[in-house]
Amino acid sequence: MLAYTYIEQGKFELVEKPRPKILGPRDAIVRVTLGSICTSDLHIKHGSVPRAVPGITVGHEMVGIVEETGADVATVKRGDRVAVNVETFCGTCFFCQHGWVNNCTDPDGGWALGCRIDGGQAEYVRVPYADQGLSRIPDRVSDEQALFVGDILATGFWAVRISEIGADDTVLIIGAGPTGICTLLCARLKRPRRIIVCERSAERRRFVSEHYPDVMVVEPDCCKEFVMAHSDHGGADVVMEVAGGDDTFRMAWECARPNATVTVVAMYDRPQVLPLPDMYGKNLTFKTGGVDGCDCAEILRLIEAGKIDAIPLITHRYPLKEIADAYRIFENRLDGVIKVAITT
Repeated sequence: MLAYTYIEQGKFELVEKPRPKILGPRDAIVRVTLGSICTSDLHIKHGSVPRAVPGITVGHEMVGIVEETGADVATVKRGDRVAVNVETFCGTCFFCQHGWVNNCTDPDGGWALGCRIDGGQAEYVRVPYADQGLSRIPDRVSDEQALFVGDILATGFWAVRISEIGADDTVLIIGAGPTGICTLLCARLKRPRRIIVCERSAERRRFVSEHYPDVMVVEPDCCKEFVMAHSDHGGADVVMEVAGGDDTFRMAWECARPNATVTVVAMYDRPQVLPLPDMYGKNLTFKTGGVDGCDCAEILRLIEAGKIDAIPLITHRYPLKEIADAYRIFENRLDGVIKVAITT
């Protein structure tokens, strides 16, 4: 089969590999019908994910059809259309039992697909713990509708859940990249009083304004002043930082009111500094990632009910054989790209 593979730092290649096989009784083999590219894939490419293994097939955003299951798999069967979870989790350890599946103690627990074990920018993928990692897609939900369920929609849903957004809140979302927009989609489900999105890119600000006219949009240079002018208690009640920059990390706590919640959703590629003397007295609560991707079935129900629609994020479509060009477009943010769908 064709598989897009991490060769060495700075280099991915489309190569021929054997089709994966069942290795354990809780495995499933999925024929990938649609995949995507994530910023985390770029982090692997550029050496920012030390645990990533050269030689692995990259990719962790995908949907497909179950081809084969291990003897102990009970919730999916051959022929089922499924969304694949970004995380591998056993479902039985202490952390899984508490819903903290990102911290699953299994050797392949947490983010493994496309990082430590072969992922889904390929024609087929082996999914360990398939009962946990695969969610059946309802008949009325298309592959494109379900494409982001297992990763960036799960991330947005998790971020909103742990942020405990209330009806009277002013919510600031920093970053309108793909994960930022998915966080926005999930935040809108809570119907807070205001949502403000801060984004540097004029193209992405326009995207948010065109698709979500009820949302306020601001650029970083005047974000703090804008938030103070459009909040009731000297800052946002909830801040979700989805951009992952040094400046946006500081902006997050500066724009929060005293006693607010700051949820760090972004994956940083270098350490950040908490300037505690400057922050003293704000009494902030920080909540941090990574995603506990255990809400996929609920997200699929919301999509089926018409309450979440992530299809507008798909701005480009490529076949697997042209994935290198898709990466070039995505990495360099060319042609107004938000997300790329990869067909196999």
